[in-house]
Amino acid sequence: MGCSFEQRRRLHILLPLFIGSVLAYLDRVNIAYAALTMNADLKLTPGQFGMGAGIFFAGYVLFEIPGALIAERWSPRVWLARIMVTWGIVSALMAFIKTPWQFYAVRFLLGAAEASYYPVAYASVIPRWFSPGERPRAIAGMLASLQLSAIVGAPLAGWLLGVSPFGLKGWQVLFILEAIPAFVFGILLYFWLADWPAEATWLTDAEKKKLTEECLRDAARIRAARSYTVAQALRSPDVLRLCAIYFLWITGFWGFNYWMPTVLQEVSGWSALSIGWALVIPMTLSLAGMLLVAHSSSRTGEKRWHGAIPMFLGAAGMGIGSFIHTPAANLALVCITAIGVYSAFGVWWSYPTSFLSGAAAAGAVGLINSCGNVGGYVGPYFTGLIRDLTGSFQAAYVSLAALLLCAGLLMLTLRREEPPSAPDIRNPRHGDSRSRQGNERRTCFLPIGSMSKVSA
Repeated sequence: MGCSFEQRRRLHILLPLFIGSVLAYLDRVNIAYAALTMNADLKLTPGQFGMGAGIFFAGYVLFEIPGALIAERWSPRVWLARIMVTWGIVSALMAFIKTPWQFYAVRFLLGAAEASYYPVAYASVIPRWFSPGERPRAIAGMLASLQLSAIVGAPLAGWLLGVSPFGLKGWQVLFILEAIPAFVFGILLYFWLADWPAEATWLTDAEKKKLTEECLRDAARIRAARSYTVAQALRSPDVLRLCAIYFLWITGFWGFNYWMPTVLQEVSGWSALSIGWALVIPMTLSLAGMLLVAHSSSRTGEKRWHGAIPMFLGAAGMGIGSFIHTPAANLALVCITAIGVYSAFGVWWSYPTSFLSGAAAAGAVGLINSCGNVGGYVGPYFTGLIRDLTGSFQAAYVSLAALLLCAGLLMLTLRREEPPSAPDIRNPRHGDSRSRQGNERRTCFLPIGSMSKVSA
């Protein structure tokens, strides 16, 4: 094993999650760029486009929690591979829609196919391989895929919209070519990712034992604070507060992301290709912002202000930007908004697993993400509806900015710090009964048959 432990962990865990997220985000947001020509070809109104863009999240919400629980109790690796293969197939179907109702139906199916990818990664994969202190940076590293997909996807989409092979429209080519990699990578992922440290052929026995013991200590720490069942986690005031925050945040996030190319084109009059290249700038800056915030949070252990300040920044950029009609100044405010709405992701998804683990964490993360995805429906649809009613995006953007401001204020009401550390599980003074050890192993979700290989 020539690579270090950290390098191998990134290669075999974070890299496949990262690539899968790049492809997921490409297939999710290519509709924003396709709209620059597709809406005219299909005669879609802003309201109809907003409905179709947002209905993706209705399918996502319905299957989010069941999918997260199935993966946790069965196999995250198999479930993630299934997700990618099915969403690749459904995404390609977008090239053949002809009516608004077909648009709605395929977008709904795409959401259902992709449902639970991120909750499985956050709650079932990363906690098995990274300690609580490492998770903000690990999650931020994975979620750098969001901006990277936009950095690559925006100019690529702008170029593809201008090509028409075999009598296809540019937006049809866009959907087909960006769907193929998801299907292929889903098959590759099945053979690449491991479910458990004990199953990883790229770890030494000592490394397997180290990861197992860290997982057990984390489970003991969480259990020492409070042990949650799935039902208790879903009713927890802390989880419900996280749901409310994420709904407000993601309503603004997707209202901004799905309409950003169209709004910028209205202000600037630039071509689709120019818009694609221009949007590389805010995505690059937001990537740097997210990594910086995650690094700072991991270093200091502070989460609330690391989440709230980006929300305030996003609210300012979106609110002020709605009144600015000079192309360069508007693009500058798009950059500020993008930094704001993206930068808190790494910190955010490390928060639920700071007080939940196992099936409780999987269910809670699924619920939080589902509430956010309701916002993913509301944001684009509301923005398109307001554009239809008023002829302008201004009122919609001011409203979305207000929601981001509220999300930031609510973040400041979260717990100031993680629950206190649990005692060392190897210390006999703290009750090392066999029943407790067994409970901790199940909380850590380690295959019982493989424990002897790493705990001897």
